[in-house]
Amino acid sequence: MISNDFLAPVPDTLLKPYAESDGQTLGFTIRTHNEVEGIPDLEGVKIALFGVLEDRYSLQNAGCDRGVDAVRHFLYQLFPGEWGIEIADIGNIYKGDTPEDTYAALRYVVKELLQNNIIPLIIGGSQEATYHMYRVYDELEQSVNLACADPRFDLGDYTLGLNDENYLSHIVLQKPHNLYGFANLGYQSYFVNPEERDLMTRMYFDTYRVGQLRPFSNAEPPLRNCDIVSIDMSVVRASEAPGHRQASPNGLSGEEICALCRYAGLSDKLTQLGLFGYNAGLDINGRTAQLMAEMIWYFVEGVSQRKGDFPIGSKSDYQRFTVLMEDEHELIFYKSPRSGRWWIASPSISNHKSTHQRHQLIPCNESDYEEAMNRETPLVWWNALKRLD
Repeated sequence: MISNDFLAPVPDTLLKPYAESDGQTLGFTIRTHNEVEGIPDLEGVKIALFGVLEDRYSLQNAGCDRGVDAVRHFLYQLFPGEWGIEIADIGNIYKGDTPEDTYAALRYVVKELLQNNIIPLIIGGSQEATYHMYRVYDELEQSVNLACADPRFDLGDYTLGLNDENYLSHIVLQKPHNLYGFANLGYQSYFVNPEERDLMTRMYFDTYRVGQLRPFSNAEPPLRNCDIVSIDMSVVRASEAPGHRQASPNGLSGEEICALCRYAGLSDKLTQLGLFGYNAGLDINGRTAQLMAEMIWYFVEGVSQRKGDFPIGSKSDYQRFTVLMEDEHELIFYKSPRSGRWWIASPSISNHKSTHQRHQLIPCNESDYEEAMNRETPLVWWNALKRLD
């Protein structure tokens, strides 16, 4: 299905301890790309992880192209949960003569996996790879929701060319315009230019400071709405993830970033996850690599526990709640009997192009319904309305 020309095998030094077939850790159970047998059979595989050894477009985090195997070292030692799904490790994207060569291979591999209903789990490398993950949907003619866990917005200076600090500007400004919605999770105000914050507001994107994600269940609805989740490891506080040149004292905890990955996995919409910025040369006792391995573990657990809610399942059996607002427009909420999760109907989406139909329900919390009952229109509904204007 995928050519060996694009992917280097997992090093034998990592696989040697798992050469026997009777172990129980992930090192024994994951289907791996090795030098002898090549890329494994992906029939029945749900998640395929691979590394991207690219850092040449990173402005301040050189060296983040060499950490994938450190993550594997810890991942292979973990015991699987009661998942019932197959995972493959298909190796690493070769570092091309130019970054464009690397990313052409990335797009090829991601496209092949998506067309076979396999979720790509990408370990970078620098975060501008997110732009190329997004561009894969061009040929699918599908509008996309993106969430980034990042202490910064990465709008940067668009005129400098693509890099890990301005890739979001390239996503927003370059055609075709497939981006339907965007959410930033875990930004820190002192790292964000006020003009960038105002721009995010004018584009009706959803942004959440670290404090606004607590209790951390507040992160679940925006993640449930996403096709792609991209995580910059500098979003985690430095005491728990020191392996990044921009690691800072504040940020998400290890428990919170693992919960975020689990919520991402639970999303029926999500089709790609990327973990970026890990710099092994700056790590302390493998602390960041071990955390990333645990993040992957929680993501897989989330995928294994998907509920089949909207947009996969029918909403005919959902509880429906209609709230009449003061200006006499109605807000319609749905509650899933399967998971207890809430959605709010998107405003007038039926009048817009068919690529937006999959966004006709907006994930929300029960607190949004309670807010509507108090005659206050939830912000997620207003932002959706403005994006359709």
